[in-house]
Amino acid sequence: MRNHRGHLLIPLLTLLAALFAVPAPASATSAASTVASYRTVVDGDDADVYYPTGTATGLPVALLLQGAKVGRSHYAGYASAIAAQGFVVVVPDHYRLMLFEYERYAAVDQVTDTVAWMKDEKYDATSPLHKRIDSGTLALLGHSFGGAAGLSAAEDTCSPVFCPALSFSLPGQVKAASFYGTNNGLLGLIFADVDNRIPVQLVQGAADGIAAPADAEKTYAHLLNTPKQIVRVAGANHYGITDAQNPSPAETETSAQTLTQTASIEVAARWAGRFLLAQLGDDVAADYVWRTGDASDNGVTVTGAP
Repeated sequence: MRNHRGHLLIPLLTLLAALFAVPAPASATSAASTVASYRTVVDGDDADVYYPTGTATGLPVALLLQGAKVGRSHYAGYASAIAAQGFVVVVPDHYRLMLFEYERYAAVDQVTDTVAWMKDEKYDATSPLHKRIDSGTLALLGHSFGGAAGLSAAEDTCSPVFCPALSFSLPGQVKAASFYGTNNGLLGLIFADVDNRIPVQLVQGAADGIAAPADAEKTYAHLLNTPKQIVRVAGANHYGITDAQNPSPAETETSAQTLTQTASIEVAARWAGRFLLAQLGDDVAADYVWRTGDASDNGVTVTGAP
């Protein structure tokens, strides 16, 4: 059952001011009004949905696959900053059994579930997004374990770790992905090739003490297909995109973040949103992520192949 009552306007304030203080894609700038949210259910998973207010239609959907044991409420700032760039951002709590523990662990079947949800939501007359969604366009966002699940989806594979249903086929609606604090290393020693069927961006905190920056570099090198990009964020650690450090009961980060939480969310969301926009045909966003953004942002270094 859906709960569309009491839509909660999310004041972006300082976050949005910082987000648009740098040169922004035209589409992102035009979407930078307020962001609203509501609660819904995606195939049995309680979920929060963030979207730009106004009357704009044809909004692409972005599914955020959560980090292991990180509740959906901890991504409010990041999801709002992505939504402000013109996306509908869906953040589910996906519980499943993993090594005898029933907790929040992302899975590839969430991708197909979200494709079905956005088709239904577009034509639900009671939804705030009635006839506003582009039901043919889905992007993937992911954090840590959720990003690893997203990588598996991006190469159209069904690894038992991320594919409990033992069957998965990448929907044609999925166009691009951006993952934070993510790698595909096995014990930091084995890195398989990733035959990504869609463009993939990795955003990596340089101070990450849980998902080692070196492992992200190795994963980036193993992405077989372009476009691909890695964005290194100075001063950000593993929880640079959550609203606060060390959201319980997730793994504790012991490497200190020198950026403020607002700053790390802003930079990660800006690069993720613009990468996704670029893959959806936004020329201004493409110019930023491939040419001008690295030079204008002193807090990041970028390697990419368009």
